[in-house]
Order: sequence, then structure tokens, then C-alpha cells
Amino acid sequence: MDLSPVKQLRGTLYRAIVAGACLLSLSSGTEAAESIRVLLSADVSRLDIRADSPLWVTDAQGRGQALRAQVQVTAAGTGFLQNGVRMQTEQLTLHAGAQGLTLTFPRPARKLNGAAMSSGDSGTEISVSGVVHLVRRGKGFLVINRVDIEEYVKGVVPAEVSSTWHPEMLKAQAVAARTYALYQQMLSATRDYDVASTVQDQVYRGKEGIDVGILRAVEDTRGLVVTYQDAPIFAAFSSTAAGLTEDAMNVWSKDYPYLKGVECPFDLTSPYYQWKSSFKIDTLEQNLRQQGFSVGTIATMAPLLFSRGGRVAKLRILHSGGELILRGEELRKVVGYTVIPSTQFAIESIGQDVVLSGFGAGHAVGMCQWGAKELAELGYSFSTILQYYYPGTELQNMALTKPPTPPPS
Repeated sequence: MDLSPVKQLRGTLYRAIVAGACLLSLSSGTEAAESIRVLLSADVSRLDIRADSPLWVTDAQGRGQALRAQVQVTAAGTGFLQNGVRMQTEQLTLHAGAQGLTLTFPRPARKLNGAAMSSGDSGTEISVSGVVHLVRRGKGFLVINRVDIEEYVKGVVPAEVSSTWHPEMLKAQAVAARTYALYQQMLSATRDYDVASTVQDQVYRGKEGIDVGILRAVEDTRGLVVTYQDAPIFAAFSSTAAGLTEDAMNVWSKDYPYLKGVECPFDLTSPYYQWKSSFKIDTLEQNLRQQGFSVGTIATMAPLLFSRGGRVAKLRILHSGGELILRGEELRKVVGYTVIPSTQFAIESIGQDVVLSGFGAGHAVGMCQWGAKELAELGYSFSTILQYYYPGTELQNMALTKPPTPPPS
């Protein structure tokens, strides 16, 4: 394996190691209390809520009442049924004591922007801190958890990576998750929520999986975020780059100056480093039509353009109705992100089935999680890891940041 990137890392980011100690002392300072609004599920028709203490329920007009420690809420008319009692309000807010709330979703909820909501499966439970907002939308309601941002980060880290990984990698993941959340929060004033609890943003499972290692990683980095020109960055990350990380421009057609490709020969031990997959050609046709693409019977498909990192940037699909040019990430979305783990693939055969072989998992923009794991095990600090994957950035206390300016589309 060519270890030149490791040597480069030692040379170019030496100053980050020195700065890391200073930043750790900064993180223990006083920062502004922040909360984040997390969409747990959408289009919910019924929700069971329980707590270890009596619940306090408030409607949209601020009228509150105490209830026993178990409540069932159902969408009814333009309001709710709360334990069978009609509540003519568009929003309910529920909170209990320090132990928080446990929510049970008795039946599946719809997908949101192509991502299955994490708490919508039949009988799925999630225990959360903070408060829960129920907001009427259409025939059902949104379930939104407003929670302290540090508690939120504790719920993201074990959902994104293994809590058994190296402490410096867990710290890097905690800072990236906190940064991503703050970035979205600063740009979401007109939305009902800041982030979704799925891969649409970053996976969040409430209190599940939080252990001593996770608590230490979050507390040791409390308040720290990655910044560019004093604003939190769009801290993208994914599982396995399997080569160069990718420029954001090639994936999302947006130019983030700190999301440029860097060498990543550090993730060879990832179980997702190499893969093979297949899907039905008629499934592709059907899914393309559902996504609004006009397509007939597909005859052939082939890569048209590759990124600098060797990923399929565009494909040409020839079909009975003509030609369709599709971005690589659009194909992943149409077929399924788990079916096509990355856009670094070759088409082995096309018949009734399309057979792909490829490398890596995820969009490969920003931090590579398996690469960060290896770097931590090689002895690099979380601050060095973050500044390697997000070139030109700094670590800063979130209380000192300014709102980001999103790049033009």
C-alpha cells in the first residue's frame, strides 16, 4: 500500500495536533444552550407515549394539563384524540421528567424524500430526552423531538458507528455530527424541523446504544464544531471512500470549498470496501417512472462520465423512448442506497438483471468513517482527522460561530 498520504498527513497537519490541546480546553467553556428539532417520523396516524412520571401536555395555544404516564394520541379531523378525548389543536407538546419519553409507532409511516423514517416500523420504540412535538400535516402528524444538541449527538454517534471504535474516532464523529446539526439548524428557520433521524441527514436513535465510550467522546468535545470562515460547515460524512474522497460538486452540484477530494487509503479493512450487487431491469424502469423520468423499455446503460475519484458521475441509458442521462447518485436513489452502496462501480452485465461490482459505501464526500477509524488507530487525534477530511477548516466553540452561507445551487 502506498503510504505517502500518511507521510503527507504527518507533515501538513502537524499544527493541528498542537492546536488540538488548546481546542480541548476551549470546549470546556460556557457555550450557548442549543436544542435541535429532530423529525422522528412523518404521516403518523397513531402514537403511544409513556413515561416513568406523569406527562405534561400543552396545545398550540399554550393550554396545559397533566396526564397519567401513558397516553395514546390519534389523528382525528383537524386535531387529535388524546386517550379518546378530542383535542381541537394543530399541535401538541409532551414532556415528562428527566427520564424522558418512550414512543411506540404501531404501524409503518411513509417515506420522506426517499428515506424510510427510522421510527415508523410496526411496533418500533424509541426513547428520547427533551420534549416531543406532534404537528398535524395532511391526514396524519409529524413527530418531532426537540432535544439538547449534546443529547442529540449522544444519540447519533452509536447509530452511525460502533461504540467500540477508537476514542479519537468517536470524538471525530461527535464533532462532525454536532457540526452538521448546527449547520442545518441555522438554515432551517422556516421548516418544522432541523434534521431527520435517518440517512437523509444522520441516523439518530434517541438513547439507544449510549455507553461510557459514547458519553466520554461527546463530553470531551462538548460544544466543538468544524468551521470555515467562522461558520459551521456542511459536515458530510459516509462509510467507506475506497480511494479518493469525492468533491461535493460531483455529487450534489454544489461547491463547498472544504469538501474537496483527499487521498483515503485508510479504509481497506471496511466490510464495504468491495461489493457486488444486482437488481431487476424492470424494477429500474418502474422506479424511474415513479421518480418522474420519462423512460421506455431499457436496452442498455453505460457510464458516460467519471469523477476524478473514479466514480460514475453520469450514465447514459438508451431505451425505447430515446436517451436518458442520469447522475450516478440519482441511480442510487432510484434503485436504493443499500442496493447500490456507492457510485464507484462497473456494470458487469445487463439482461433481465443488471449486475454491478464496486467499491466503497456512501457518497464519499467529507469524512470517511472507516478511514477515520484507521487514522485514530494509527495515533492521530480527532482534530487532525477532521482537518484532513475537511481541508481549510478549524475547530471552534459553537457559541462563537456565525450562520453559514449555503453555496448557490
